Amino acid sequence: MPISLQVQAWCRRRVAAVRQALTLPPTDLLRDRVYRRLWSSILISSLGGQITLLALPLTAAVLLHASPTQMGLLTSMEIVPFVLFSLPGGVWLDRVRKLPVYVVGEATLALAVATVPVAAWLGMLSMPWLYAVGLLLGTVYTIAGSAAQIVLTQVVTRDRLVEAHAKNALASSGAEVAGPGVAGALIKLLGAPWALAVDAALVLVSALILRGIRVQEELHHVSGADFWRDLKAGLRFVRHQRLLVSLACTVGGWQMFYNAAQVVQILYATRVLNLSAQTVGLSYVALGLGTVLASVFGHRISERVGPGPCLLLGTGICGPGWLALALAPVASWSVWVFAFMLFSFGIGAVLIFINFLSLRQAVTPAPMLGRMTSTMRWLILIPAGPGALLGGWLGEHVDLRASLLFAGVGALLLTLIASRVPVIRGLKVLPRLDAEHGLVPQPQV
Repeated sequence: MPISLQVQAWCRRRVAAVRQALTLPPTDLLRDRVYRRLWSSILISSLGGQITLLALPLTAAVLLHASPTQMGLLTSMEIVPFVLFSLPGGVWLDRVRKLPVYVVGEATLALAVATVPVAAWLGMLSMPWLYAVGLLLGTVYTIAGSAAQIVLTQVVTRDRLVEAHAKNALASSGAEVAGPGVAGALIKLLGAPWALAVDAALVLVSALILRGIRVQEELHHVSGADFWRDLKAGLRFVRHQRLLVSLACTVGGWQMFYNAAQVVQILYATRVLNLSAQTVGLSYVALGLGTVLASVFGHRISERVGPGPCLLLGTGICGPGWLALALAPVASWSVWVFAFMLFSFGIGAVLIFINFLSLRQAVTPAPMLGRMTSTMRWLILIPAGPGALLGGWLGEHVDLRASLLFAGVGALLLTLIASRVPVIRGLKVLPRLDAEHGLVPQPQV
């Protein structure tokens, strides 16, 4: 055969191989039109969220010269609404349609972040203004965030929840790979406050995509419904599920250490490592790479070792990253340690949440999903506020490294303690809900 024909044949085989690799399997969730729209909305919203993730703390740290304690307060402002509104919000969500709440929440996020560049333009921007924005963002995350998690259960069947959460994490991961570079460029070109205007536009597009979704939702009206009785019923449901209580303690502890590290990591990068805003943005690409890696392989790891051990693996992976950054000397290569910390956190966080979200949804009857979701979010975020404040206090009164050291050691100790809890360690398969009695089979240990 002539060389030219051999080359053509080789090219045809390569094209066919690429086409086959890009073709979705017949049973892939992304072949479902409704889920595909939901996934697209998550991707776009996450891309905008990456801008806020960098631009909001950079606005505080660089433009407003915030102290570590002020950074801790800024983070706490986003957590306070979870403590105040999660439980009543869950009762309310079980009585209304969730998709409209999700859509309005996305539109409200766009409005909230858009106020920052407007305030900067008017010369009114201050830390109290950012506190107010953080409080509004936290309120939306509390109510609309819970609604978003329930909408997913209306789009996919329960036996595919781990797969769906992994694909959602992949959408977020794709944004986390591209987002930091885009955010860094926007911050350098426009300044941190004005970069938030781009986030507002992207989140608004996400809301418009969500409006086109059609889901079938059956509201469970109860005659003589009483708000406080329903709220207590949600608390009792969680309290009587050993699995849910164990998950809340484990992920709540992780939230404390994560928030202690989060409030100082931007300050550490800009004031100790002397990184520019653009370099910080590029470093966050490592976070995206970690989340992509965990999103692609997380479902398979969970199937292989079980959702419980996979969740514990996630908590254990985060600790070495925070410890490495706390103990590494300041040098020209320190930026790589900062990137490693973000990379390990990205892997760990995805492994935690694709299993945490799937487990708690798998064991909850549909009429109880709103109250369970809000109760669990309330429980895991109660330690987050003190964690953020403690991280800020350590950073200001001891050393920025002290906050990172506290987070790293705490995450490793938490993993060791939680690995001794049979209800998590022995969970090898996703539990199934008893359709008749609403009972959850105990995992095999």
